[in-house]
Amino acid sequence: MTNAQTGRLDEEARRLLWRCRRGMKELDILLERYVRSQVADASPRDRGTLRQLLELPDPVLADYLFGHTPVNDPPMAQLVAAIRGHRVGKY
Repeated sequence: MTNAQTGRLDEEARRLLWRCRRGMKELDILLERYVRSQVADASPRDRGTLRQLLELPDPVLADYLFGHTPVNDPPMAQLVAAIRGHRVGKY
């Protein structure tokens, strides 16, 4: 993340970005790429849903993000779909 991108994030957004650092590299990549590009413009409600998602244990989060387990909560299901469908830069 460049200094210009970091400077664009408020304190809460930087905290959310920090919480994307998980014990599983695949989760780190998915979450950090999404948050870096989307959280600055996210509504308070969307940030709240992201906070809830980041509170989940890694195995549950991985099952949601890799499509192994359906998400029953509609706002969280929307967020998971957005993260799964998000593409930034080259892979």
